[in-house]
Amino acid sequence: MDNPHLVVTCIVGDGEAETGPTATAWHGYKYIDPAESGAVLPIVHVNGFKISERTVYGCMDDKELICLFSGYGYQVRIVSDLERIDQDMAASMEWALAEISRIQNAARSGNPIVKPRWPVLILRTPKGWSGPKKLHGEFIEGSFRSHQVPLPEAKTSKEELQALQDWLRSYAHYELIATKGGEGVVEGAPSKELLSIVPDKRDKKLGCRKESYAAFKPIEVPEWTRLVVQKGSQASCMKVVGTLLRDTIKANPTTFRIFSPDELVSNKLDAVFDVTGRNLQWDVASRAQGGRVIEILSEHTCQGMLQGYTLTGRTALFPSYEAFLGIVHTMMVQYSKFTKMAHETGWRHDVGSVNYLETSTWTRQEHNGFSHQNPSFIGAVLNLKPALARVYLPPDANCFLSTVAHCLRAKNYVNLMVGSKQPTPVWLSPEEADMHCIAGASIWRFASVDEGVNPDVVLVGIGVEVTFEVIAAAALLRKLAPTLRVRVINVTDLMILGPHGSHPHALSNDDFDTLFTKDKDIIINYHGYPIEVKGLLFGRPGLKASNGRSDLDRVTIEGYREEGTTTSPFDMMLCNHTSRYHVAAAAIRAGAFFNPKVSTEAQAKSAYIMHMAAKDKEYIYAHGKGE
Repeated sequence: MDNPHLVVTCIVGDGEAETGPTATAWHGYKYIDPAESGAVLPIVHVNGFKISERTVYGCMDDKELICLFSGYGYQVRIVSDLERIDQDMAASMEWALAEISRIQNAARSGNPIVKPRWPVLILRTPKGWSGPKKLHGEFIEGSFRSHQVPLPEAKTSKEELQALQDWLRSYAHYELIATKGGEGVVEGAPSKELLSIVPDKRDKKLGCRKESYAAFKPIEVPEWTRLVVQKGSQASCMKVVGTLLRDTIKANPTTFRIFSPDELVSNKLDAVFDVTGRNLQWDVASRAQGGRVIEILSEHTCQGMLQGYTLTGRTALFPSYEAFLGIVHTMMVQYSKFTKMAHETGWRHDVGSVNYLETSTWTRQEHNGFSHQNPSFIGAVLNLKPALARVYLPPDANCFLSTVAHCLRAKNYVNLMVGSKQPTPVWLSPEEADMHCIAGASIWRFASVDEGVNPDVVLVGIGVEVTFEVIAAAALLRKLAPTLRVRVINVTDLMILGPHGSHPHALSNDDFDTLFTKDKDIIINYHGYPIEVKGLLFGRPGLKASNGRSDLDRVTIEGYREEGTTTSPFDMMLCNHTSRYHVAAAAIRAGAFFNPKVSTEAQAKSAYIMHMAAKDKEYIYAHGKGE
């Protein structure tokens, strides 16, 4: 995409072709505009076997394969002449490249072919072709036995050693190696005949293509402060972020794309459609329009395109419903392993960050229900190499603007941003939001008692809706327990919580103690699974309670408990113990250890608060609504 002169051959084994991601990926070319982009030439290698079983494609004859791929929209050519396989493949490649050129030239001359049929090659060869034919009376070539190690006892078996030597000599490698030194020739080096086919031009050598190692072009990210919303108002984080993405597309017409599994409008990011469209070339409404949005209801395909687009030098965004990012968990992990090794390799240059925008979260899934309540992708990113992983939970629209702008500029990371598409309070001004995001966490003095000085208990919100409940709990406590001194903290950069040195963003021990106190109980309301925060805090010195309780005992963490249904948003908070009532009751119990005035009424007040929670749940179930 956006590399109009690049053709990439992609070899797909017939075992891998059985996977769901590959099955959907055959539609990928329908999102390539031949006027602005290059092409992919798929070569399906059908050799019939996997580790110990036949493949589906291997059981299909040529007519069936042609019907299948014709249905996908391809022109199909079978490459199967084993007597002249090189000539057959060379002629087939010439044909395929000519077809690609024909499609591209038509589009670039202003007369695009409607629903062009791109070429695909089906290469049929025996499994283990040219390897040992038989061993110990069993076939190897043409069977599953050639899949891994066909001669496992070559070290100790003379028969297998001889078979190995015969196999390797069959390639006549000695014809490709200079056996005598001389002018310009090094003995043991590739022969002149072999070197003669190596391209002279660097850009014709695969490893020298800049797209493969040094093509990064930083994008121009518009100034986010032009798009801020007023402090004290209500705003959808996603609607506001949509305006930033709109302006980013406008400023970067060939180096920024959005890959979305059919959820862009649902996630309220549709401001981008003010300046661009979708890119489905088979749709009469969007073909040949230069759309920057790829929408296909396959998270796997979005992830694959996101990786390719990023690794070849551009910048992209993957917005998704929270529950569905787990579908690409392992693909994301494999990508991060590649970038980790690439980062440690001197000749590979920087690449842009992979950016995930997670919304439609469990806290507001009142229409999709339990099936769409799953914040586990946070944990998947937390498990990555710390130097490459970033997790952000901005608490309001202004903080979200700052965070998205930062992530789009960043390099080499896997960035996960978790937010809300529903209108929520804007707590911070642009200046306050900027400072808060730079710090990663801060004391919210407006919600604290005496601006957070000398607290009895510390309340922490990590996530949009759960932070709202923390603020509501602080307000409730001022009425019901006015002598309780409360400090309210919001964490927007999850990685600051880890032990010092565990992550580049982790707070020093002194900074952690300054923020969260050295001895007061900490009540954390977290968007994800509580065990994730517990894992981050484990190893932090000083989290032992002053009365001798064990490590982490002065920390109470509530988050998603795998409890939910199709219900009201506030009932989701009640179900998962993240409501204002649960926070307030925990705060009173914790504050009682340090404040005698609170301790005398702690049991009665906390019981009354939980009675309020029960009454609210009764109301919700009776009336089908309630906040």
